[in-house]
Amino acid sequence: MKDKIDTEAFKDIEQLKKLRVDHRNLDDVIARMAHDPTMDQLQIKRMKKERLKLKDQITRIESELIPDLNA
Repeated sequence: MKDKIDTEAFKDIEQLKKLRVDHRNLDDVIARMAHDPTMDQLQIKRMKKERLKLKDQITRIESELIPDLNA
């Protein structure tokens, strides 16, 4: 049983790393696009929405990795 938990935690940590990289990359792209007045503002808004989804996923996984202290 403990091996299953460790494996799941490892998968969550790997997923968390990937999401953080994706979030950082998207943040960089948005920052570059925001400085260009010719860029499509709707596209930037969509990218910001996607970045927020990534952040929500990161927060969810981080909270799942925190042990329940009441147990």
